[in-house]
Amino acid sequence: MQFLALLRILFRFTMMTNNLRQQFACDKAIAARFNDLDQRNIVQCQYIWIDGTGENLRCKTRSIDFVPKSPDELPIWNFDGSSTGQAEGADSDVYIKPVAIYPDPFRRGNNKLVMCETLDNKKQPTASSHRRKCKEMMDKAKDLHPWFGMEQEYTLCDIDGHPFGWPKNGFPGPQGPYYCGVGANKVYGRDIVEAHYRACIYAGIKISGENAEVMPGQWEFQVGPCEGIEMGDQLWIARFLLHRVAEEFGVLASLDPKPIKGDWNGAGCHTNFSTQPMREEGGLNEIIEAINR
Repeated sequence: MQFLALLRILFRFTMMTNNLRQQFACDKAIAARFNDLDQRNIVQCQYIWIDGTGENLRCKTRSIDFVPKSPDELPIWNFDGSSTGQAEGADSDVYIKPVAIYPDPFRRGNNKLVMCETLDNKKQPTASSHRRKCKEMMDKAKDLHPWFGMEQEYTLCDIDGHPFGWPKNGFPGPQGPYYCGVGANKVYGRDIVEAHYRACIYAGIKISGENAEVMPGQWEFQVGPCEGIEMGDQLWIARFLLHRVAEEFGVLASLDPKPIKGDWNGAGCHTNFSTQPMREEGGLNEIIEAINR
């Protein structure tokens, strides 16, 4: 009897750990019934910003009674910065200023994703908001037409933070067959990756590719080439879309450079850069000169 009781406990525990995604999942069929309702000429604009960590994204939505064509048409909004590490409780309002807009692949129609910079009560960038300074530098270099291509690696994880597809009480086989792999024993989470790819295309992100990475459950997508400040806006929206798509599947997308201890491949964001002179005849000399500087 005691042995059977232990088996039942073990079974329940195994089912709990194996079904975390089901525990946190909502019924998408029910949600679809409401998503199909007429919006009555209301456009939902989801404002997106980087919080005080400089890494995590936040968002909230407001209704607009017209279809915005540029970020300048959208109102500056605000949020409680004491809850995002960007203000003190005694003076917690932080402004969010739209800087770029994209079609929303989740709500679709005329609905928009809105990338924002964060401003303090004097309308100056908060400590974690570097876009304005970056744009100033890009404007100074605009005659050089600087191009960027970013390669963002990430790890898919279960709700408990364990890498997606890994055994719960062990490890997968050694690295080697997973990089750009094919097959259920080599690749975990391809549906999520494909969904993210299409979401980026729909949103107008210049996503240029994706591939499975060295560690199982680890992937990479590439954005670019983009010129100037557009690169930063597009990369952050691509990251936002990754987190939102993963949310739909009940998993996490981690940008942690070393999510698993041990001899497992890390994750980074590689940068490719060139100016117009570097891309023209004799450009190698320009590249070498830039490296020396």
